[in-house]
Amino acid sequence: MGELLLKADSIDKHFGITHALDHVSLTFNKGEIHALIGENGSGKSTITNCLTGIYKKDSGTFTLDGTVIEPKNQVDANHLGAAIIVQEIGTLSGLTVAENIFLGNEDMFISHGIKNASAMNRKAQQYLNEYGFDHIDAARSIDDYNFEDRKLVEIVKATYFNPKVLVVDETTTALGQKGREELFKVMHRMKGMGSCVIFISHDLDEVIELSDSISVLRDGVYIGSIDKADATVDILKKMMVGREIGDNYYRTDYGEAISDEVVISAKNISVPGQLDDVSLELHKGEILGIGGLSECGMHEIGKALFGASYFRKGSVTLADGTSIDSIPDAISHSMAYASKDRDNESLVINDTICENICLPSLEELKKGGFLFGSAMKAFANKFARQMSTKMTGVDQFVSALSGGNKQKVVLARWIGKDSDLIILDSPTRGIDVKVKADIYAMMDNMRKNGKSIIMISEEIMELIGMADRILIMKDGKINGEFQRSESLSDMDLIEKMI
Repeated sequence: MGELLLKADSIDKHFGITHALDHVSLTFNKGEIHALIGENGSGKSTITNCLTGIYKKDSGTFTLDGTVIEPKNQVDANHLGAAIIVQEIGTLSGLTVAENIFLGNEDMFISHGIKNASAMNRKAQQYLNEYGFDHIDAARSIDDYNFEDRKLVEIVKATYFNPKVLVVDETTTALGQKGREELFKVMHRMKGMGSCVIFISHDLDEVIELSDSISVLRDGVYIGSIDKADATVDILKKMMVGREIGDNYYRTDYGEAISDEVVISAKNISVPGQLDDVSLELHKGEILGIGGLSECGMHEIGKALFGASYFRKGSVTLADGTSIDSIPDAISHSMAYASKDRDNESLVINDTICENICLPSLEELKKGGFLFGSAMKAFANKFARQMSTKMTGVDQFVSALSGGNKQKVVLARWIGKDSDLIILDSPTRGIDVKVKADIYAMMDNMRKNGKSIIMISEEIMELIGMADRILIMKDGKINGEFQRSESLSDMDLIEKMI
């Protein structure tokens, strides 16, 4: 056992009537990767957000390397030796890459009241190059970069000063394979320096592979810890949910005939630098899986089909010949889209659960041309509860929810809309094992009821397990197509990805 580095002693935190952390005590040692796991809403992110100054705890103490710390905010936490890479976007739009990296520490580059932007850019670029992220230009706006590259910037931002404790909160779900490999290198480097990495992930195989020890939270309560050598996926699942959970996530049917009816057709779709002359069709009652490596173009496909891609060329038409050229076109013709980037593209974070769920259905909810709060509340409650959303009520702000519960709100919104064609980009990103099973069951039920689904996913087994047909993309083009089959393997897909 390594030397004690961080002790969380009886940490308590409430959000309204929700007891998010119930006097949780944990210890973390020097030179270890310590996984923190649990279902969505179990308290994992809450306790690490308290540690890193994002939330203020109600009671309890954090002792880091022998000193009690009370960080006022993230910058203060960094100065005290604790840093975090958050699950969602943790960079600020409107700033350069360098300004994001040194946010709160700009005084390093200020002399006589004047900021030396050139020096800041040079230092930031030096760090980016050292990490192997030299394709990112420190002087450019952060808005010029995609979700994954912004996460790479956050890795630099959180670690360039060598913190004693680094929290990695569901970051792997936002990264492609190359990005994950780079993150893992950083985690092992931090461990080798004697720091502690607190690793939060729902990928239990990844947890067992990377971690030295694993602690489990459930409903804000500490359940127990286990060494890597004693951990199995089944043991961890049981600790997380309090009972056995089988592996029957996926569909078990094979050989079912797919309807010949085409509900949407894309022809010669191109987006500069992302898609190159892509054509595809989706059939009624079909789950069409789209996969590939990061930057293959699969995430842009969803936006292009939904009319949300500004530079799209080519045509997207429904069965009746209707052209889909904008988001209002799509929504008015019973289409739904759930983006991979929840916080920025799928939700209005600083609004309530009720407003978010009702947003696409406002016209249907009107009575005599008026919207009534009681009707909206009843509608939101129905579908939030259908998705088992952990909340104090539908008046709660979405910003206060865990990542998994935010995803439930996204899905509740479109279930409530009862759309016929649903585009789901990374639908189980940051979702725990129990809720994954619920989402897969929901998708299976939707297709049986004649709904048509496009599922974009970086998880190969999810594609094999749920899709009737799989398209693999590479370099902005479709590079392979597979029909649903018991004999289909992950290697079959991987060969077309690389």
